Amino acid sequence: MKTFSNRYIFTYSAVLVVVAALILTVVAVSLKPQQTQNQEAEKKQMILKTIGVEATRENAAELYAKHITEADGYYTFDGGIVLPMSGTGLWGPIWGYLALDGSSTVVGAVFDHKGETPGLGGEIATDKFAQRFIGKKMDVEPIHLAKNADHSNPHEVDAISGGTMTSNGVTAMLEKAYNDYSKLTSCSSSTSLTSSTTDSREEATE
Repeated sequence: MKTFSNRYIFTYSAVLVVVAALILTVVAVSLKPQQTQNQEAEKKQMILKTIGVEATRENAAELYAKHITEADGYYTFDGGIVLPMSGTGLWGPIWGYLALDGSSTVVGAVFDHKGETPGLGGEIATDKFAQRFIGKKMDVEPIHLAKNADHSNPHEVDAISGGTMTSNGVTAMLEKAYNDYSKLTSCSSSTSLTSSTTDSREEATE
């Protein structure tokens, strides 16, 4: 049986590692543009979903350009504003978008996460969870998640059963979004923001 010196084995292993690393790097670099494109399409799909426009990856860019105007840190549509949200759940990042009309009423919501527990915190990514926010208010105070929430309270939404940490993360995320929203407009000037948004869209299309 042929034997190899330790030096040969070490050199051979090092060459294999270098070659494998080079291959992985080339693959990662070549796929980066596609990954970025997919992420951007997914983001646009989420924003469009909050205003009731369903989109695919193929037509997301076209529909986004038609319905959404990007502003400084937020997005506008004909009738209101879409607030981006980001925070931390139990196992990692959570994020979402909240669409508000001119009266600071939620007309659409969407949430997602990186690694929350399926069936527990992971429920934030479901349409069922997002529907809880429709009709709620982001006016005099932020929306918050609560156990056995009072459904008549325009600022309370049912927390996730068994997902306390994720619920707390969503509440913190909503509070931050509310603070950002308050800097943009007060309750009394929400209508004027919507009007200026509509005017800017009309000017953009002229």
